[in-house]
Amino acid sequence: MKRFIEGECRTQTTLMPESLDDYVSETNPVRVVDVFVDELELFKLGFVRVEPAVTGRPSYHPSVLLKIYIYGYLNRLQSSRRLEKEAQRNVELMWLTGRLTPDFKTIANFRKDNGKAIRGVCKQFVVLCQQLGLFSEAMVAIDGSKFKAVNNRDRNFTSAKLERRMKEIESSINRYLVALDTADLQEPAVAKARTERFQDKIAALKEQMKMLKDIEVKLNETPDKQISLTDPDCRSMKTRGEGIVGYNVQTAVDTKHHLIVAHEVTNVGLDRDQLTNMGTQARAAIGEETLTVVADRGYFKSTEILNCHEAGIIPIVPKTDTSTSTAAGRFGKGHFIYDAKTNEYSCPAGQRLIWRYANVERGMNLHRYWSSSCQQCAIKAKCTTDKQRKVTRWQHEDVLDAMQTRLDLAPDSMRIRRQTVEHPYGTIKLWMGSAHFLMRTLTHVSTEMSLHVLAYNLKRVIKILGIKGLMEAIKAWAGLYGGQINTMVTIN
Repeated sequence: MKRFIEGECRTQTTLMPESLDDYVSETNPVRVVDVFVDELELFKLGFVRVEPAVTGRPSYHPSVLLKIYIYGYLNRLQSSRRLEKEAQRNVELMWLTGRLTPDFKTIANFRKDNGKAIRGVCKQFVVLCQQLGLFSEAMVAIDGSKFKAVNNRDRNFTSAKLERRMKEIESSINRYLVALDTADLQEPAVAKARTERFQDKIAALKEQMKMLKDIEVKLNETPDKQISLTDPDCRSMKTRGEGIVGYNVQTAVDTKHHLIVAHEVTNVGLDRDQLTNMGTQARAAIGEETLTVVADRGYFKSTEILNCHEAGIIPIVPKTDTSTSTAAGRFGKGHFIYDAKTNEYSCPAGQRLIWRYANVERGMNLHRYWSSSCQQCAIKAKCTTDKQRKVTRWQHEDVLDAMQTRLDLAPDSMRIRRQTVEHPYGTIKLWMGSAHFLMRTLTHVSTEMSLHVLAYNLKRVIKILGIKGLMEAIKAWAGLYGGQINTMVTIN
């Protein structure tokens, strides 16, 4: 094997480094994990078994298992079985844990039993970032993305899906019954074999039908008329493709360093009720009195925008255009100019639409305007097919108008939103692989997502400050609070 780089002989005696520390360089990210976890006050964060039991077999300290999980999520190792193997052969994990090798069940139970505390650790790192001045721009981008659950699509049922499946089974049963009749025309040996096979298939289909009827009873008892058998909390959600059975993960990402300042896992497929919730969480994390939030048109909801305005959050969300007039090529509401002084609208033909009456719909106080000159208007065909073109104005429409003005003055807002908030989703989904979430139920999935967010933020800050810079910052900050750097975190 000339002209190639050759390895050493496997039987050659080698003098290995005397210390395990020699295998881990000073710029290895595993050192950040070690310093960060050691500076946490795990008892106040809510970790169980921080104090050892007086009797029984000694357990692993929570800091050891927390280090294993943070290291695992930093390196795309989310499975407890894979982490068990890595602890036995990975030099970095040996250094991190002091050569401890907990079994997969112990590792898995730690994540299951300490979900609230793990979510607190994720929030703690965000507080650290805020104290380091990484959120100097009081602006975040908010978005939601659908993540797969462990529940297969075939084990999720809605009323329509259940009805369709029952019809398919009935059709199959009828087809096999017809096949049974034709089987009698065959030779006795063949007829017997076919009859037995068809009867077995019919019995299996009837058993499925019985199971579906039991599911139908449970389905009618659920508020949203949907049920999942493997993970009871996940839901079927619409996406651009064929849909997904999973969870809707909401994130707020700062526009300066693209760090995830707040996140939440929900099983509601729509985003339009999440703007105030995520904006409030982001403002608390950043520590600013006022905050600008940018989101796509899926978050547009009048009452949510008003709630943000009243809470001191400045929203920038494009308005959704659901007007049938615009879709038909006629004048939209934007062609009608409102005059606040006279409380009137002016139409494209120059006519005045005066206030007529007000009523309440879906809890919103709405005002109606129209003109009496529509019948004689020369361009009425471009405006409406009714007798008059009526314009509706919400009581707090000025809040929406002010938001539209902000969007017009900052045309790059949607580009900034896209460049800021969509990259973290793509990165985390790449780390997860095709399976996405491994745990079940909303509480445990939230814990799993917090570990992914923590790993993502760790990598981002390491890129910004460097290994040594981040380690020094953690030690310095811990020193300011006497080593209890978690006292500023409120765990939900």
